[in-house]
Amino acid sequence: MKAGIHPEGYRQVVFKDMSNEDIFITRSTIKTRETIDINGITYPLVKLEISNTSHPFYTGKAKLVDTAGRVDKFMSRYGNRNRK
Repeated sequence: MKAGIHPEGYRQVVFKDMSNEDIFITRSTIKTRETIDINGITYPLVKLEISNTSHPFYTGKAKLVDTAGRVDKFMSRYGNRNRK
């Protein structure tokens, strides 16, 4: 491995899946502005739209996650083309 190409400053960070409120703690160098208290310890917080606990591939459940309204926009443009 090359020396000096990996970032310094790994720390414990909480990643939170916003679709099912699941959290996990891992080491990361990501910069965050939000924090969260877990068991009296304050961690930096990263919010995720989807993770392995809510992704249909891992859960086996078909679940539509649309936070930006992209599906509604698509359906309004192209969804009614086959209807006559």
